[in-house]
Amino acid sequence: MTDTLRDRDHGLGQHQEQVCERTFQARVDPELLGGLAYSKALPPPTTVEELVRFRCRAAELVPAFDQSATSVMLLKHDGPVPLWSYTPPGGGPFAAIYWIHGGGMISGSLRADQPYCTALAEATGCVVIAVEYRLAPEYPHPVPVEDSYAGLEWAVAHSAELRIDPQRLAIGGSSAGGGIAASVALAARDRGGPQLAFQYLMYPMLDDAQISPSSREFAGIPTWSRERNAFAWQCLLGSSAGSASGSPYAAPAQAADLAGLPPAMIQVGELDLFRDEDVEYASRLLQAGVPTELHLYPGAYHGFELVSPEASVSRQAMADRNRALVRILHQQS
Repeated sequence: MTDTLRDRDHGLGQHQEQVCERTFQARVDPELLGGLAYSKALPPPTTVEELVRFRCRAAELVPAFDQSATSVMLLKHDGPVPLWSYTPPGGGPFAAIYWIHGGGMISGSLRADQPYCTALAEATGCVVIAVEYRLAPEYPHPVPVEDSYAGLEWAVAHSAELRIDPQRLAIGGSSAGGGIAASVALAARDRGGPQLAFQYLMYPMLDDAQISPSSREFAGIPTWSRERNAFAWQCLLGSSAGSASGSPYAAPAQAADLAGLPPAMIQVGELDLFRDEDVEYASRLLQAGVPTELHLYPGAYHGFELVSPEASVSRQAMADRNRALVRILHQQS
């Protein structure tokens, strides 16, 4: 290809991206527009080189958090993988939420989720146990799921130390963490492992096939896009990514049977590329006899409640989360 043709194609690609971005932004809830600045300042990666820079920059941007400003007690545990617990005031035993952070399975950390987990413990009156699983591509599938499963087993085995009631234990996560949470729930069912009372899945990353309409619709956007999602799955699954032939513990949407799983709550935004795979997963859970609550938030993109927490739709999403967790784990109507 000549330099002229390369320049022309590059220009056309940039133009298409600009059109996609303008169309996308026109659909965003006005209260969420400001949150797009975060993705523009720190765009998720599409190459290994970008991933290295992204991780460094993301670590730099994690704000200092004053744990002394809250009554929630943070403890760090030496389990099979690093685990942090957040315990609200009281004697216990407490209901518990086993939390798995997001980040496309290629980024994210316990430290970055410290404010989120503290607020979750405050809002629900539950002990939150957060896990630091190893990341792809350095540690591809099944490492992230198996790390998370091992941490869950440790938490149940050490329930007295954690002051938790293992009969009131939920699993939860957002984005990649939601996908891993769904995978761990499947593994716990299949292996006769810990009995989970609930699975909370915030816009979970469930399917590497990327064949849904929304996975095609949201290419070239400033948030988590088709291109960035494809790269993340490739980091996790290598050359098999996108073949829809992998393990259901990597891509829960591929599980043939969803019966016998714990009750679920799934939340996703209208403008999230995971929208359709999440709606379909909720529908399949219902068809399998699993009590499932589904929320679709208009004008909301991937990660909306994290970058625009004061927006009305973000506050609604968190209120919906808290209500569901309290109802299930504290048996309140």
